[in-house]
Amino acid sequence: MAMDGVPGSLGTSLGFSLRLGQTLFSCASLLFMSLGVEFYSYTAFCYLVTIMGLVIPWSFTLALVDGYSILVKCPVRQPGVLVIIAAGDWVLSVLTLAAACSTASVVDLLFHSDGSFCSPKCCSRYQLSAAMAFLTWFLSLASALLNLWLLPSL
Repeated sequence: MAMDGVPGSLGTSLGFSLRLGQTLFSCASLLFMSLGVEFYSYTAFCYLVTIMGLVIPWSFTLALVDGYSILVKCPVRQPGVLVIIAAGDWVLSVLTLAAACSTASVVDLLFHSDGSFCSPKCCSRYQLSAAMAFLTWFLSLASALLNLWLLPSL
């Protein structure tokens, strides 16, 4: 199977869309988390900020590679590069899922603590941040699966 036959892999328009979505959702997650001044008080929130800080440049750089590959109509076909990208996608996908789950659980705990730890305004921002992190994870998992599907054909 040629690289052109795998939609969503590196160098395709669907791959570009997935990377752009990852970048946008991770930026939104980071923005919603950073709007709350107290986020640094909770380890799960700091972990989410750290992971989103890793996902943003990774996804943006690969979106640029995808965009360039589409413009010059020359997809990346080096097996070594694709293995590194697939491994990076899997690692960041797992880390993003862990960050989203830990953030969601802490937000749920804070939200149900009768508002003594978190104002409703901050808690709702943290919930939005967790939701954006889950959307980032979903797109990251899709990219990882599609790039993994491509590897045996090289």
